[in-house]
Amino acid sequence: MAEPHRYQLQSDAANRLILELLDVAGVPPDRRLYYQQLLTTVLKLHEDGALTGDLKITNTALKELRYAYKVFAPYGGVRKVTVFGSARTVPDEAAAVAAREFGRRMVAEGWMVVTGAGGGIMGAAQQGAGREQSFGLNIRLPFEQEANPWIASDPKLITFKYFFTRKLFLIKEASAIALFPGGFGTMDECFEFLTLAQTGKATVVPVVLIEPGPKPYWRIWDRWIGTLVERKLIDGDDMAFYRIVDTVDEAVEEITRFYRVYHSARIVGDKFVIRLLRPIASAHLVELQAKFDDILTGPAELAPGPGEQELSEFPELPRLILPFNRSSYSRLRQLIDFINQL
Repeated sequence: MAEPHRYQLQSDAANRLILELLDVAGVPPDRRLYYQQLLTTVLKLHEDGALTGDLKITNTALKELRYAYKVFAPYGGVRKVTVFGSARTVPDEAAAVAAREFGRRMVAEGWMVVTGAGGGIMGAAQQGAGREQSFGLNIRLPFEQEANPWIASDPKLITFKYFFTRKLFLIKEASAIALFPGGFGTMDECFEFLTLAQTGKATVVPVVLIEPGPKPYWRIWDRWIGTLVERKLIDGDDMAFYRIVDTVDEAVEEITRFYRVYHSARIVGDKFVIRLLRPIASAHLVELQAKFDDILTGPAELAPGPGEQELSEFPELPRLILPFNRSSYSRLRQLIDFINQL
């Protein structure tokens, strides 16, 4: 009989067949549980009597996820910046000129550019970056969203049916986010990331709001965000998640400075482990402890490499191990800024 606490189907015979299928497919032991649960989940939809419409949504979403994982996989070691902005911006507007230059500059820094594959700001950023260094994440719409000519027909163009699967990759693959003026879609993506960052559901990355031309856009938006602080609807520290800049130079500097000392981070058990590009001095660790004591439950530590429970990714990099209480990810962003100033 199947163990009652296990994630399994009601049919013991079906559970055995899943395990046999994993054997036939040659699934390695360290990944076996995940594939077993994926197959079980699919067949649980049958046990639950899922509606045909729900099956269609699940089927399409899973296919989109699988294909996007495949497309991005060869470029996992390259940092990427996701660029958002209006599809309606015309090529000679200041915002489009800045987006082209921004794409070019980020590629010169060794980065790749990801956009929603449309025209306007998206097309301008990809024109600047060039086809070889671009990803386009298109969405099927009845109007307004043809893939721009700088990514059309490229193997790194992915077309999604659903916004939620597209959004996952626009944020998941980003080591930085750049936003130019835009409409509902741009606002949606901006607040999506801020919400995920505030709640610890997304990796903290640099976010630049680029204010091209003389007419204010993000500063008007920022004043409204200030009213949320005044009404105590968000913390004042939450405004640390983004920076408003006026020029492409400032945007590139803000993004690259974020990775001056900080490399990446992982949650390991109850600790937040930051990988560093170079060690920090013990005196700076003492200063960090005092400055950010409100989000630490104990002493921060330095280590020369991966700890016991940590995966051995980037074993050559030193670690800063933080007993982070997860009470404020905006303060964690400020802590990363502190590290990068050392």
